[in-house]
Amino acid sequence: MRYDYLIVGAGLYGAVFAREAVKAGKTCLVIDKRPQIAGNVYTREIEGINVHVYGAHIFHTNSREVWEYVNQYASFNRFTNSPVANYHGELYSLPFNMYTFNRMWGVTTPQEAAAKIEEQRKAAGITEPKNLEEQAISLVGTDIYEKLIKGYTQKQWGRPCDQLPAFIIRRLPVRLTFDNNYFNALYQGIPTGGYTKMVERMLEGIAVRLNVDYLAQKQELDQLADKVIYTGPIDAYFGYRLGALEYRSVRFETEILDMPNYQGNATVNYTDSETPWTRIIEHKWFEFGDQPKTVISREFSSEWKPGDEPYYPVNDEKNNALYARYRELAEKEPHIIFGGRLGEYRYYDMDAVIAAALAKSREELRR
Repeated sequence: MRYDYLIVGAGLYGAVFAREAVKAGKTCLVIDKRPQIAGNVYTREIEGINVHVYGAHIFHTNSREVWEYVNQYASFNRFTNSPVANYHGELYSLPFNMYTFNRMWGVTTPQEAAAKIEEQRKAAGITEPKNLEEQAISLVGTDIYEKLIKGYTQKQWGRPCDQLPAFIIRRLPVRLTFDNNYFNALYQGIPTGGYTKMVERMLEGIAVRLNVDYLAQKQELDQLADKVIYTGPIDAYFGYRLGALEYRSVRFETEILDMPNYQGNATVNYTDSETPWTRIIEHKWFEFGDQPKTVISREFSSEWKPGDEPYYPVNDEKNNALYARYRELAEKEPHIIFGGRLGEYRYYDMDAVIAAALAKSREELRR
C-alpha cells in the first residue's frame, strides 16, 4: 500500500500530525524504532502505577486550543507540579518562593526577601549577566545559587555554570508569594491512565509499525509514501556529514519498593554536587496513588554519545550555528518535513510540540 505520509516517530509530534492528516482524508503510516508508541512521554504500568519511563512529564499550557485538543484524547487530573529541593538533607520549596526564602534566610515578608536578594546581587557586582551563574545570582542571590542551582545545573549540563549561557534559566520562576506551583500555567495535569493511552487514542485507526529503523531502511520506506514527516535527529538524517550536534542524555535507575511511600512527593531534586543523580521521581504521586508498593526512578544526566537517547539539545552558539547549516540542507529536501525536538534541534515543552504539529499540519494540508 502507498500512503500520503510516512511519519517517522510515534511521539506527540508524529501522533498529532497523523491524526490531523487522517481527519483531512489522507492516509498515513507511522513508524518508530522503539517497540512502543508515545516517544519520551511513554508510560508503562508497574504494580498498578503508571511509570514515566523516560522521565517526569507534567502537562501544562496557557493555550486553550492545545488544552481542548488533548482533552479529546484523555481526561486530566488536577496534579500540580511542586518539586522539593534536597541539599544535603535540607529541604526547600521549588519554585523559589517565600517558603524557600524563609527556610534559607528566616525572612517572613516579601520586602525582606527582595532586600536580601538585592543585597547579594550588589555584593556580587553583577549589572549585565553574561552567563548562567551571573544570571542566577542576579535573580535569587548568592546563597540560593550556591545551594539550590549550582550543583544541580552542573550535573544536568556537565559544564560549570559560568560556561553556560544565561538564557537557560532566564525564565526561572521566582515568586515573592507563598505559591508552590512550579508552572505559571492556566491548565495543568496528568492524563488519567498515563500518556501512552492518550497517544493510543490519537493513533486509533492509523497504521503503525514498531521496531522499524527508518534510517537503516530509508530507501525502501521512502517508496511507501509521497511525503515524509521526520521527527528524528536532523544530523543523523544527513549522516552527520557536517558533524554531530551535541545533546545531553539521561539514564534512569528504576526500583520497585515494598513500601507505600518513599519520599512523599512526585519529584525531589538533589541540588548538591556530591549526589550523583539529579532527582528522584516517585511515580505514584503523579496520580495520587494508594497502591501498597511504590516505584521510584533516579535520574543521571550524561553527555550524549551514539547509542544513547538524545534528550536536551545543547543550544549554545556553536551548536546553533551547526544546526543552521543542517537546516539549509533540510530546506533542499522538498518531500521531507522536519519536526519536533530532535528534528528542529530545540527544547519543546509538550504543549509547544502539539502546537507546532497542529500548525505544520494545517499549513501542509491546506496545499
